[in-house]
Amino acid sequence: MTTIEDRLKELDIQLPPVSKPRFSYVPITQTGNLLFLSGQDCRKDGTLIHRGKLGKDLTIEQGQEAARQTIINCIAVLKAYLDDLDRVTRIIKVLGFVNSADGFVDQPYVINGASDLLEQVFGDKGRHARSAVGMNELPFDTPVEIEMIVEFDSWD
Repeated sequence: MTTIEDRLKELDIQLPPVSKPRFSYVPITQTGNLLFLSGQDCRKDGTLIHRGKLGKDLTIEQGQEAARQTIINCIAVLKAYLDDLDRVTRIIKVLGFVNSADGFVDQPYVINGASDLLEQVFGDKGRHARSAVGMNELPFDTPVEIEMIVEFDSWD
C-alpha cells in the first residue's frame, strides 16, 4: 500500500520545517476530527518564491507555482501536527486568496496549482470543496495565500 510519504517522494517533494508564527495566531487548530489551517503563503527557505499581483506582475503559471508551494507549506503544517499524513481522511475545503490586479478574473486557474497537487498527494481524499477569490492586497506582497479544513483519523 502506497503511503502519503511515498507519494511525496515520488513527486520529489520535501516538506519544509514549520516555523513558529511571527504574529498572534497558531498555524493549526483542532475541533473534534477537523483541523483548521491558518493561511500559508509561498515561502520556500524563508523567502517568497514570487511576489506581486496576478495579471500585472505575474503570469497564471507563476501563480500556479506559488499556489503549489503554498499547499506544500500547508501539508508541512499537517505533517508537523499529525506526524503521520496517512491519518488524513479527507481534505474538506480549500480557500485560496489570489493577489489580483484590477480586471484579473482567472483566480480558479491559479488555485488549481494547489488543488491538483492535493489530488496527486492524497488521491480521492484530496478532492475538496474550494473557493478561489481575488484580493486587492495580500500580506508581504505574496501572490497567494491558502487556508484549509481537513478531516483526520483521531485513532481514539
